Amino acid sequence: MRILLINPNTTQAMTDLVMQVVAPHAPSNVALHPVTGRFGAQYISSRSAGVIAAHAALEAYAEHGAGCDAVYLACFGDPGLHALKEVSPVPVIGMAEASCLAAAAMARQFSIVTGGERWGPILHEFVAMIGLDGRLASVETVTPTGADIARDPDGSIALLAAACRKTAERDGAGAVILGGAGLAGLAARVQPLLDIPVICSVQTGMKAVLAALNGGTAKPASGDLAFPAPVGSVGLSPALTALLARS
Repeated sequence: MRILLINPNTTQAMTDLVMQVVAPHAPSNVALHPVTGRFGAQYISSRSAGVIAAHAALEAYAEHGAGCDAVYLACFGDPGLHALKEVSPVPVIGMAEASCLAAAAMARQFSIVTGGERWGPILHEFVAMIGLDGRLASVETVTPTGADIARDPDGSIALLAAACRKTAERDGAGAVILGGAGLAGLAARVQPLLDIPVICSVQTGMKAVLAALNGGTAKPASGDLAFPAPVGSVGLSPALTALLARS
């Protein structure tokens, strides 16, 4: 089986970090095919960058999705998630959606800790979109971006632990997601400093992808995630143009 792992920002080092964390969890019969966005922001930290990243994710799927058995959108905030689900015949799992669903299964209220101040409102909107806004205690952002944290993980543990502790005490969160590709693998290092579950968004997303592979999730034949009607387009890559024309 083959998983297409899409990192829709343009930083190859971020894709490499995600692969380093998820590859050990892939069974021997599963191959991971990582793809980094070929245009857009180096690190997604705003709505505008996220919209471009959604386009990059669709382009990546159009160019590399043939023959895949599942798609892992390995970017917190899941840019382009529902568009990918719409055009893909195989399961598409988003890192943020999978993490929020896992956290909601663990606790009545959960929080998200991530890097970059603009992620606060963006993630509140995202959690509302997936129907879990009533379960979200807080989005706690720290000043360093995920890219900054990825460059200095050792120096970020105390800061992340303090942010997790703050939202647990102030907001009553019963579980905390460390959200973002740049925070990959750090939950295990933060967990001993907390008395509530600390969830790694990258690993949790990968577990959800493997579950989707084993669960035989069927493509909806009707509804808003069924294949859209074929449509012509202008100015897109040949691969994405062809994908939209045959959807």
